[in-house]
Amino acid sequence: MSIRLTAKARRGIAALTVAAGLSLGVAGCSGGGDDDKPEASASASREGGSEPSAQEGQSEEPLAESKGPSGLLLQITSATRDSGGFVTVTGELKNDSADLLTIPAQLSGNETEIIRNGRSFGGATLVDSKSKKRYYVLRDTDGRPLTTTGVSSIKSGETVPVFMQFPAPPTDTADVSFQLPMFAPVNITVSG
Repeated sequence: MSIRLTAKARRGIAALTVAAGLSLGVAGCSGGGDDDKPEASASASREGGSEPSAQEGQSEEPLAESKGPSGLLLQITSATRDSGGFVTVTGELKNDSADLLTIPAQLSGNETEIIRNGRSFGGATLVDSKSKKRYYVLRDTDGRPLTTTGVSSIKSGETVPVFMQFPAPPTDTADVSFQLPMFAPVNITVSG
């Protein structure tokens, strides 16, 4: 791989990480106000003729739901292939129990380099049964997983937005199995 191509790939990964972090920050800071305001602004932007944002383009129905331990529920809302050769899986982790739940450490996986960087969803994988390959979560140059990090607990009824980024399977592969430790595997379709 040439130095120019490597540098371009690193810039792309950095840009995606920053964009995902900003999206999570905005999502984490929103809410707590009047429930009618977000709906009004979303419908106004759709009716106003402007281009819909990435979030507005997503369907209300999740691609898949996977049940985990103690009432945790992962709803996968999108799995999008981008031109840089990555697949970004986004969704929401919900606490369906009546208690405060601690996120299991197993979700980070068992790789020493990922565990060293704190709690994450680094144990997630995509399985392409057609090509007989398993894709692990990508890491940046410092070994940090390109996933949501730092989630240690979820209050009862609370929902936390999550993302995980993987190398993209071949372009002729759309159907893959998403696997997260301690959660039931689910089949998803990669768009793009």
